[in-house]
Amino acid sequence: MAKILVLGAGIAGHTAAAHLRRKLSKEHEILVVSPNRNYQWVPSNIWVGIGRMKPKEVIFPLEPLYKRKGIGYKQAKAVSFHPEGDSSETNPYILVEGVFGEKLGKQEKVTYDYLINATGPKLAFDLTEGLNPGTNKVYSVCTYDHADHASKALHQLINEIKKSDKKVKILIGTGHGKATCQGAAFEYILNVEKELQKFGVRDKAEITWISNEYELGDFGMDGMLMEYNGFNMKSKDMIEMIFEDRGIKWILGAAVNKVEDGLVHYENLDGEFKTETFDFGMLIPAFSGHGFQAYDKTGQNITEKLFKGFMIVDADYTSKPYEDWSVQDWPETYQNPSYKNIFAPGIAFAPPHSISKPRKSKNGTEIFPSPPRTGMPSGITAKLVADNIIDSIKLGKESMHHKGSLGNMGAACIASAGYGLTQGSGVSITTYPIVPDYKKYGETGGRDIKKTFGDIGLAGHWVKLSLHYAFLYKAKMKPFWWLIPE
Repeated sequence: MAKILVLGAGIAGHTAAAHLRRKLSKEHEILVVSPNRNYQWVPSNIWVGIGRMKPKEVIFPLEPLYKRKGIGYKQAKAVSFHPEGDSSETNPYILVEGVFGEKLGKQEKVTYDYLINATGPKLAFDLTEGLNPGTNKVYSVCTYDHADHASKALHQLINEIKKSDKKVKILIGTGHGKATCQGAAFEYILNVEKELQKFGVRDKAEITWISNEYELGDFGMDGMLMEYNGFNMKSKDMIEMIFEDRGIKWILGAAVNKVEDGLVHYENLDGEFKTETFDFGMLIPAFSGHGFQAYDKTGQNITEKLFKGFMIVDADYTSKPYEDWSVQDWPETYQNPSYKNIFAPGIAFAPPHSISKPRKSKNGTEIFPSPPRTGMPSGITAKLVADNIIDSIKLGKESMHHKGSLGNMGAACIASAGYGLTQGSGVSITTYPIVPDYKKYGETGGRDIKKTFGDIGLAGHWVKLSLHYAFLYKAKMKPFWWLIPE
């Protein structure tokens, strides 16, 4: 009998647990530990953030589902890692702490044979002074409750300007020089612009995009050359076209370092310190690791064997010039090299380097996006980790047959550009590979132009809406859920 412990119940953790339970017999234990009681389909938080969906439409409770499916569940948070056990526990374990009910604040050792660390990122609002969702007129859509607060504030502002001649400024983008997830902010700014149109107040609002990107359409992936309507087009030109069409201004190469009430302070790549006023803002925070500590069986700190901010996996972390980076640096199995029974799919693994070119301001401040690893790649890497664990258990020896690097993996993204069954829109972008391979595809910006393309229109909205229902169906493990691809 094997015991597989999964930390986290987001896209990666939940996907791994579902596949493990489906493919392993009941004699093997699957246990999920997560501080969250609900699963949330994060991509649809954008629609919660404009009031087109309610939080209940993007979440469902985990415990009843796991109970039905034979998956163990503890509502708790990981405190420390003990991959060798300790003087009183010979098995490896995680020290966890309850976060709800009678187990609130109580700690216990949870042992395992295999560990999947799918804890994802810490939303590091604290790295930017004053960036606290719901204060200083700035909001977030990173969680369903944050998005709900943002929606209420947005519609309060819309109601105010409907009744007056007041002109307002809206600021949306990234709230830190190293923030990632530009895609979510991009979706949100387009949806907010569409809402203002629907309520007849678009002419009363100035909308500005602020981002740490060097160029529009970077998205933390160094931009891309794509096929669009039969022509080759850079993502920069595509996004610029969309913003110009909607009258959205932009500020690029910006590292937001402080937020006051209706006022953002930022530094640009020229080393200038500037400010921007706003009446409503949504800024994506930096993502960081959770600051876990790790100890060996004697109690000595071995954190450096497991963590480099996020978890260390089978990547090449050698420090080298940007020009020497390659797709071969990226992990394939997401296995920790020191402890072979520990894995970290999704956002939990430490990337070997950024994908976008690193840049610094004239003052030495790093201003460039961190690598995006959300959505589709999280599900794919979680499944391959689960399959390798399943094979290892069934064979009775380590098997790492399943592999998938972001350097040879594609991703499809559909960014909502406005909700509506007849008036909605979506920006559809498919890219291959995620990490550009400049040696193999040197003539087309590091990507296969036959597999990298974009489109804009109502069809994109319909596809994104269909995926909302399909992936919630899949997450609820309804009949034949596994036939829906990651």
